[in-house]
Amino acid sequence: MTDLAERRGAETTVYQPAEDSGLLAEAAIEEATGRVLEVGTGSGWVAKRVAERADPEANIEVVASDLNPHACRQARERGLSVVRGNLLDPFRAESFDTVLFNPPYLPTDPENEWDDWMETALSGGETGRALIDPFLDDVGRVLTSGGFVLLLVSSLAGYEAVLSRAEEAGFDHEVVREESYPFETLSILRLF
Repeated sequence: MTDLAERRGAETTVYQPAEDSGLLAEAAIEEATGRVLEVGTGSGWVAKRVAERADPEANIEVVASDLNPHACRQARERGLSVVRGNLLDPFRAESFDTVLFNPPYLPTDPENEWDDWMETALSGGETGRALIDPFLDDVGRVLTSGGFVLLLVSSLAGYEAVLSRAEEAGFDHEVVREESYPFETLSILRLF
């Protein structure tokens, strides 16, 4: 397969930047500190923007992760340090000051799901929270003392249910960005 054919194939199997990516990147550029992990990095666009545009005095070091091998390849091509793995599984306790996550949040009927990487990047299961819930249950483990999470939440995934799960996991929250569209509202929550 040629390099061009490989790149085109990866573009159809890797989540590319959209409105949600831009919103998370804006918040992360302003808020992120220290050692930063972007979970589910997709193309690596958000992580790269944070690495390039963060305040130089913030001493930012960015690590990206994804389960999708095509996404890992694209993120590496952007010059990022990338770890292939499921959510937070590959990481030691107290490793990161900031964790970013734009999860798959589209509610999907399990009977209508496809078995491909793009579906994995978009599908949040029946509730839209299939990956949000396990992420919230584990993210506190990888945060340093004083660390925080920037989590993108769509109204499609049940905003109140996400807040409830975050509280159960021991987090307080504040909204740092929000945009409304005719079909959904996107919020960036700072969980601490």
